Amino acid sequence: MNLAGFYDESIANGLGWRAVVFVSGCPHHCKGCHNPETHNFEYGSKFEESKEEILQKIKDNSILKGITISGGEPLCMENIKGVLDFIKEVKQVRPSFNVWCYTGYTMEDLLKREDLHTNNCLKEIDVLVDGRFVEEKKNSKLKFRGSENQRLIDVKAYHNEKIIKQLDI
Repeated sequence: MNLAGFYDESIANGLGWRAVVFVSGCPHHCKGCHNPETHNFEYGSKFEESKEEILQKIKDNSILKGITISGGEPLCMENIKGVLDFIKEVKQVRPSFNVWCYTGYTMEDLLKREDLHTNNCLKEIDVLVDGRFVEEKKNSKLKFRGSENQRLIDVKAYHNEKIIKQLDI
């Protein structure tokens, strides 16, 4: 897995002060994508080379309330195991962190996979921003998403109630 970028503090990628990791590689290639350079799986640097520095910044920054994983496509099969491992490492240094993840897949697509890495990754995510960016549905008034088809899903509610519950943010 490659690292496309890292913000050690952001308020634009989820609720509260957050660290944000952008992974490289995306099979969707959405028209009008905000990060088209991240479509290439080779873009950026090897994630392992920066991981310890990122974890240390997360550990040392007391104002952070969570982490957001974005991309590229963090939940494609090429990245999901690395993303899952990283989220688990983040929770070792900051157990109370909440986790947001942006994906071009829908929750329904992810649930149909029925593979161990996807299932375990969804158990670690609190909020999933799902769905491809659709330029024709772009809406700058939406919070934390770019197009009207994208949803903010309370993943913990899904695991408890088996219903896809959208957050009203």
